[in-house]
Amino acid sequence: MSKAEKDTQPADKRQDTEHPGLRLALDLGPLLLFFATNAIYGIFFATAFFMVAIVIALITSRLLTGKIAKMPLVTAVLVMVFGGLTLYLQDETFIKIKPTVIYCLFAAILMGGLAVNRIFLQAVLGEVFELSGTGWKLLTYRWSGFFIFLAMLNEAVWRSVSTDMWVSFKVFGLIPLTVIFAAMQAGLMKKHSKPSE
Repeated sequence: MSKAEKDTQPADKRQDTEHPGLRLALDLGPLLLFFATNAIYGIFFATAFFMVAIVIALITSRLLTGKIAKMPLVTAVLVMVFGGLTLYLQDETFIKIKPTVIYCLFAAILMGGLAVNRIFLQAVLGEVFELSGTGWKLLTYRWSGFFIFLAMLNEAVWRSVSTDMWVSFKVFGLIPLTVIFAAMQAGLMKKHSKPSE
C-alpha cells in the first residue's frame, strides 16, 4: 500500500462510520444530559451542561465521520446564543424560546428554498433517499408545516407549564413527535421514489 493510500484510508473509514445510530446518539446525548442535569441542579446548570455537551457532540461527529452535518451545526450555534443569553441574564426564557426560533428558521429556509427553486431538503437527505422533483417538493411542504406546528406548540407549552415540565416536554415530547411524523412520510416517499439505477 502506497503512502498516499495510507494517508487517505483513515478519512475514508471515518466517512463510513456515519450511520443513523451514531447520529441519534450525538443528537440525543446532549438532550438527555440537559434533562438529567435540570432535574438535579436546575435550568441554569442544565443550560451550561447542554452547551458543553453540544460542542462535544460536534467535535465527536467531526472526529468519527470527518464532517459536521449542517442542521446540528445550526442548532449548536443557536444553543450557544440562547444558552449564553440565559446564563448571562439569568433568564430562562431565552433557552425556552430557542426551539421556537430553530423550528421557524428551518421552516423559513425550506420555504425560501422553494421560492428560488432550491430544495434544501434534498441537499440534506439526497444521499439517503432518491425522490422525484414532485416528491421533494411535497416533502418540503410537509416538513415546513410540521416545523411551524412545533414552534407554535413549544410556545404554548413553555408559557403554560413549569420549567421542569417544559424540559420533560422538550426531551420526551418534541422528539417522539418528530420521529412519528418522519415515519408518517414513508407512504409519500415510497410513492414518489425514483427507481434505482
